[in-house]
Amino acid sequence: MVFDRLKVHVDEEGQLKWLNQTDLPSLPQQPALLGIDDDKPHFALDLSDTPWVEDKQFADCRTTAMHISGPETGILAQARSQLDWHRKNRFCAVCGAKNRKERGGQVLRCETCERHIFPRTDPVVIMLIIDASNEERCLLGQGKGRMVQSNFYSALAGFIDQGESIEEAVRREVQEESQVKVGRVQYHSSQPWPFPSSLMIGCHALAVSTEIIVNSSEMANVSWFSKEEVIASLNNQHPELTVPGRMAIAHHLIKSWAEGEVQF
Repeated sequence: MVFDRLKVHVDEEGQLKWLNQTDLPSLPQQPALLGIDDDKPHFALDLSDTPWVEDKQFADCRTTAMHISGPETGILAQARSQLDWHRKNRFCAVCGAKNRKERGGQVLRCETCERHIFPRTDPVVIMLIIDASNEERCLLGQGKGRMVQSNFYSALAGFIDQGESIEEAVRREVQEESQVKVGRVQYHSSQPWPFPSSLMIGCHALAVSTEIIVNSSEMANVSWFSKEEVIASLNNQHPELTVPGRMAIAHHLIKSWAEGEVQF
């Protein structure tokens, strides 16, 4: 799997284009081992800024993930994260010497102080908040980075702090972004998100207060939406509300609640 500046090589239909070693030039660097399938080792290779990429087709990984199978999205996530991690950790953070790849690129070791460096994953909570006094409505937010005129809303989310549990992070992030207080929290599912290296931990939670005070430094808007509105949006029938597509864990948090699958 070949990359150019973290974009992946695809064919004319937007599918992943795997290449054999004979299809490639002499490798400018050691590829990263992804695993073995059908007794064949599979690798990710960064060919950024080499002449080989000039007439080839590359695509954004998020866009590509919408057109490939579930198992392939996991492999793509692993490959992109691995190469990005290599790019950002060429030198030892302790002594400044060069790092070398070991175990197929799954570990880096400093050439001088022999320190091992392992890939890191940053845990992120993403939560659909349900009104405890009226479980027919949920809380959705619009990040500060979104265009003001956009109708796109999603579940609230944020990084877990050191020494913090999942439940504590859910309550803190919701209160920071909306001033809504949260009680019971329950886990739903998780999703790797390699932009650059996060693990999204999906939860549902019950709000024990309903008044919203938007944190304007982080959010453009936070609002309550009825189940009817959310179902219409999931069916692409709501003119003023757009929710995330199937690729995102937020979609599945919202959909499971809208279809009555969430029980507290």
